[in-house]
Amino acid sequence: MIALGGVIGAGLFVGSGAGIAAAGPSIVLAYALSGALVLLVMRMLGEMSAAHPASGSFSVHAERAIGPWAGFTAGWMFWTLLCVAVAAEAIGAAAIMTSWLPGTESWMWVAVFMALFCGTNLAAVGNFGELEFWFAALKVFAIAAFLVLGVLAILGALPGTEAPGTAHLTGDGGWLPNGTEGFLVGLLASVFAYGGLETVTIAAAESERPRHGVARAVRTAMWRIALFYVGSMAVIVTLVPWNDASVVKPGPYVAVLDFLDVPAAAQIMNAVILAALLSAMNANIYGASRMAYSLIARGNGPAALGRVSGGVPRRAVLASSAFGFLAVLFSFWWPETVFVWLLNMVGAAVLVVWGFIAAAQLRGRRRLEREAPERLTVRMWWFPYLTWVALAGIAAVLLLMLRDGETRTQLFFTGGLTLLLAGTGYLRQRRTGGRGVPEPR
Repeated sequence: MIALGGVIGAGLFVGSGAGIAAAGPSIVLAYALSGALVLLVMRMLGEMSAAHPASGSFSVHAERAIGPWAGFTAGWMFWTLLCVAVAAEAIGAAAIMTSWLPGTESWMWVAVFMALFCGTNLAAVGNFGELEFWFAALKVFAIAAFLVLGVLAILGALPGTEAPGTAHLTGDGGWLPNGTEGFLVGLLASVFAYGGLETVTIAAAESERPRHGVARAVRTAMWRIALFYVGSMAVIVTLVPWNDASVVKPGPYVAVLDFLDVPAAAQIMNAVILAALLSAMNANIYGASRMAYSLIARGNGPAALGRVSGGVPRRAVLASSAFGFLAVLFSFWWPETVFVWLLNMVGAAVLVVWGFIAAAQLRGRRRLEREAPERLTVRMWWFPYLTWVALAGIAAVLLLMLRDGETRTQLFFTGGLTLLLAGTGYLRQRRTGGRGVPEPR
């Protein structure tokens, strides 16, 4: 359920409108292409995680295959990304609550949500799993209901609706209404909607049957991506004009529900988005704490934060939550400077992480085949060709980011953070003689 719900993020509900407005009906192809890239990344990560389950996931794999500096860089990059994401999600969730309860203050809801998820993650890992199960159930039910209603409307099977045919796909400017430029903007927007899927391999390391869990999650990733993301985009652009102002605000899902005359469509979607944001907060605090614990256990962080009590790395949970809450305070104190810098620093972080995953799988696969072939229960398709395809796809997305001023700034800030972490990791590696510390089992 964590893998299933993890596919349905707030980025799908909130961020897809801008992509549709730029790419038009071709957004379906954009999500399919970016989904194919993510599928390759998840398959590579699944291969390594099934062979060596670890709470440090790709950070551990990068250290094994490339060197301690790579594990240090990928791990702390991901930790920073998750902590800043917690802040952004808390702010978004608080905005929904203040719209429902106008007399309340945003900071109050941020404090409540941060305390709630920090507390549940401090108590026991089972609390994280239980909360994620119910969040996932709600999101899966919501997106499934949306798809069923949408398909029925496309077929003209709903009362009061007529089958739209291809009017919105080929009319309103055609399949590529804004040309190749609009498609590329939509493609770039679609890539970042998939971020966060990596956390499932972190959670799997603490499950009863980690190898089986990882293998099952990765093997079913294809139909989940196709159904939830590509299917949603196809329903939206078939039912409503891509250039309708409501697609951007209040959003494409609300636009479709309004078209279907669903009562209180905006509030229904706000509730779903709130669940997605809270789910992401819960998962990101969990993922950040486990990544921090893994890094510290391997000698890549302050040892004082690595203590485990009650089966939970509580100091790592507190440190990760505190960093996230500090980022929220920055959004109140310096919204146009420090907080924007933080957002820019992690703007392309997920691409850096995916790059390390591909490089680690490329180097680590041969070693596995020689030393422990029985651990290859999940295999990357057409290795090494599709691994190189994935690396080329990641490089292409990074080059696309240079085309726009805003994404170019994010790329430069993320590049600076990557160089800083890589330099620090390399110096630590030189100091320790190039020896990494194995993660405890």
